[in-house]
Amino acid sequence: MRDLGVGFNYLLKGQRWVARHGKQYGFGLVPGLITLVLYAAALVSLALWGEDFVAWATPFADDWSSPWLGLFRGFLTAVLFALGLLLSVLTFTAVTLLIGQPFYENLSEKVDRDVSPDGTAPESGLPLWRELWISGRDSLRVLIRAALWGVLLFACGFIPVVGQTAVPVIGFFVTGFFLTEELTSVALQRRRVALRDRLTLLRSRKTLVWGFGTPLALAFVVPFVAVFLMPGAVAGATLMARDLAGEETVEDGAEDSEEEEVTR
Repeated sequence: MRDLGVGFNYLLKGQRWVARHGKQYGFGLVPGLITLVLYAAALVSLALWGEDFVAWATPFADDWSSPWLGLFRGFLTAVLFALGLLLSVLTFTAVTLLIGQPFYENLSEKVDRDVSPDGTAPESGLPLWRELWISGRDSLRVLIRAALWGVLLFACGFIPVVGQTAVPVIGFFVTGFFLTEELTSVALQRRRVALRDRLTLLRSRKTLVWGFGTPLALAFVVPFVAVFLMPGAVAGATLMARDLAGEETVEDGAEDSEEEEVTR
């Protein structure tokens, strides 16, 4: 259970790091804002035309009497929007990281240099196009895994009592795991850690991952909040990646670096 608190502490450390480095924070906001506009448009469309889609998909219910027709389709419309919201939370990070790869790569490298004892950061040595290809490919693989979990949890949501109590809780833990995988991938890809090995690392420290990712998943339910937390989440995930990779970290590196900048 100690890892649960350690994971949450990495989340807080990441937010503190970007708070002390305003320029990096500003650059880190750009990809999230772009993604937010795209997702907001998709969710608004779902809210406006979701009922029409449900009516089209359930022609067998056209002859049902009132109030059963309205209740049935109203319930399915609500479930459809909830599923869309869940998928937006699951995929928001992946899409934002893909759009903002150069931004977050730079941010992650600066965090690595700041807390590394020798002031250096691991480099992949790959050209940008290759890094984007690997990031996009791995994000798609993770998205497929997340979607399968989403469908399973969606189906379990129809189970009386369990579907309204345990399933939402499990959903946030699952979302937190995949959020953490996406965020730590920025730093771990630079270390040439393949997706399968990344997943193995994360599964070996599940409570650490949940401590970091589950609170973030709860916050990311509101995409507007996600935009402002994203740069700090990348910074915190970089610190966690160092822990997972067994690398030494100078705890006060960020403070020391900031003091040096002020005295220059």
